[in-house]
Amino acid sequence: MSSEQQSANEMMVTFEHVNKIFNPGSVNEVTLFNDFNLKLRKGNFISVVGSNGSGKTTMLNLLCGSLPIDSGKITVDGEDITRLKEFERAGFIGRVYQDPSAGTCPELTIMENLALADNKGGSFLLQRGINRQRRDYYRTLLEQLHMGLEDKLGIQVKSLSGGQRQALALLIATMTPLKLLILDEHTAALDPKSAETVMELTQQVVEEKNVTTLMVTHNLKFAADYGNRLFMMHRGNVVFDVMDEAKRSISIKDLTARFDEISIEDGN
Repeated sequence: MSSEQQSANEMMVTFEHVNKIFNPGSVNEVTLFNDFNLKLRKGNFISVVGSNGSGKTTMLNLLCGSLPIDSGKITVDGEDITRLKEFERAGFIGRVYQDPSAGTCPELTIMENLALADNKGGSFLLQRGINRQRRDYYRTLLEQLHMGLEDKLGIQVKSLSGGQRQALALLIATMTPLKLLILDEHTAALDPKSAETVMELTQQVVEEKNVTTLMVTHNLKFAADYGNRLFMMHRGNVVFDVMDEAKRSISIKDLTARFDEISIEDGN
């Protein structure tokens, strides 16, 4: 195997010459990505920061298939996924959203939510999907969250706190084998204590599953404290990128200084 092929095999995600224009042909036309290129290695936990409008969430939406690219190519684990629909990508990409209600079915019970996730991609009757053996399995999974949810299998998810729902959403997103975990501002709507708890759970899940993880966050402390790579986006470009030893030495002060530099460039 050539060094070039080996390097390609180590990549989990690649954006190649990706272009994305919003409102083309109108007075509101905005080119967000212009020949955007990015490579993410397998097994990395990457934190992504940047101001509003920098392209963070759009990048996630392009990767997950929520938005189509105008041109270019996106691959995951060597497979060209550019033309795959969002539901097709969901078979190997797990995503936890900012809104705690987005990753669960609030009207269903905890057990029913877990059963749906357990049978992801399959066809089954919900009643048949839950039996004593699986119930015990779900209890074991929930015990790992240390939130007492293993004793609340029969309650509706809408009655849980925001932190509990996000922890459950994280568990649901990673129940089946994944190639990639997407965390889309998944602590932004939580109080500080719940956010810390969910981040600790996130670290635990990422390590146990050994899943490549891409986390967009506005919390500079979390960006600095978690993961082995961090990059900052601005106007559809990566303007700052550190990993491994350089990432471990980064501080909130360093990140704030970078944000200040960008603000000065924009005249703010």
